[in-house]
Amino acid sequence: MKHSTNQQTRRGRGPARRIGRSLALVLPVVLVLSGTLAVTRVDWSGNPSNSVLTASDVSVSDAEPGSVSPAPQDVLRDQLIAELTRKDPGVALTHLQQAVNGRPSLAKHCASIARALGRAAVRVYGPTRAQSYSRPVCDTAFATGVAAAHS
Repeated sequence: MKHSTNQQTRRGRGPARRIGRSLALVLPVVLVLSGTLAVTRVDWSGNPSNSVLTASDVSVSDAEPGSVSPAPQDVLRDQLIAELTRKDPGVALTHLQQAVNGRPSLAKHCASIARALGRAAVRVYGPTRAQSYSRPVCDTAFATGVAAAHS
């Protein structure tokens, strides 16, 4: 008895096999390159050269002995409100997003900080102009703060 090889089944696997092999070669290269690019964007020096506000910008030596230092989210909120009055709410919201991205522990305070920025924006710019700066930082907390201060 002679076994025959069916050439039809071998040819039937062609396109799927070629696609699979192409993905097997290309996917690791894409992953390595994207990982390399992500690592190059991280500031490894420890000295941020850009003007992103972080809660760690406060000097500990300025505090009085025995006094309790403010929480990082309170420091960040105060810095952003001061920046909002000097520049505009859009800059403060951008720096809030960058601070939360850079320090994920601040994420749980993002909505309350954004609401405080919204209330401060209404005091400084009025409700209509403050609402024009609204953007989806920390969901809609900035717009909620604007609406609460306007009511």
